[in-house]
Amino acid sequence: MKIALIGLGDIAQKAYLPFITQIEGVEWVFCTRQSDCLQRLAQQYHVRETYTDYRQLIHADVDAVMIHSATSSHKEIAHFFLSHRIATFVDKPLVNNGADCELLYELAERNGTPLYIGFNRRHIPLFNQHLIGVQSGMPQQPLLSLRWDKNRFNQPGDVRTFIFDDFIHPLDSVNIFAKSNIDEMQIIPQWDSNQQLASINIQWQQQGSLLNASMNRVFGQTQERVTASFENQSYEFQNFMQGIHWKNDSAHRLATKDWMPMLATKGFDNMIQEWLSIVKTGQIPKAIIERNLASHLLAEHICQYVLTQQKRKIH
Repeated sequence: MKIALIGLGDIAQKAYLPFITQIEGVEWVFCTRQSDCLQRLAQQYHVRETYTDYRQLIHADVDAVMIHSATSSHKEIAHFFLSHRIATFVDKPLVNNGADCELLYELAERNGTPLYIGFNRRHIPLFNQHLIGVQSGMPQQPLLSLRWDKNRFNQPGDVRTFIFDDFIHPLDSVNIFAKSNIDEMQIIPQWDSNQQLASINIQWQQQGSLLNASMNRVFGQTQERVTASFENQSYEFQNFMQGIHWKNDSAHRLATKDWMPMLATKGFDNMIQEWLSIVKTGQIPKAIIERNLASHLLAEHICQYVLTQQKRKIH
């Protein structure tokens, strides 16, 4: 199997290259416009074939591409490879608006080509070991509530970038039943003194579960916390490696195996294995497509709502 990586910036270098280059049976091709970076990383990871123009990759006989470039470039690059019927992986978000997400999935369907989005939080081992079936939308037992908080220090921002580039992580992580509209949803944005979006909290109820996603980007620390409740038992995860299970009025500590690599605890390993199986079969499960679409459309509707609130506040 031969796969090209397009865009070799911080995300690719920190979250992907250290472990995907160790996967047996895959020949990697690197592509970035930064020639110095390209040469350095190709040497470091023993990659023989490199390109500075992604369009030349159609001559490289690749089976798939993985796009790790800036969000603003995703539509153009993904459209190019889907048009050439080459399986395509895109780091979340696919694009920064709902219309382009639908356009790309329509193209992928017409050409019978897998389009996969890298939502690593769907694949976190510690969570899925204990919250069985939750991320697949089929909880093993009735899920009463799921809350996902992702906070940052001193990073207020413009609405669309805030929601699509960052908030979409907790949003998608609780969107287990693939909701695509804001009907019956509570949305509470907060602003800083410069009218930048500082935090957002949303919640809704679906299939008997109360779902809540929250992000505060003027928090005192960068952190992430997940809580889930079932009848007479609850879970809280302070990060991707530790948690607490409350049952029978007692607390039980949860933790990943000591030997598990950091990137594996964050779900990247399981996510890449799912992606590689899709490349091999040429098929992507319908449920994954539906949720990918739903989360982007939901983000678009939230974005439009918050932008409207911002205008009212300013005027």
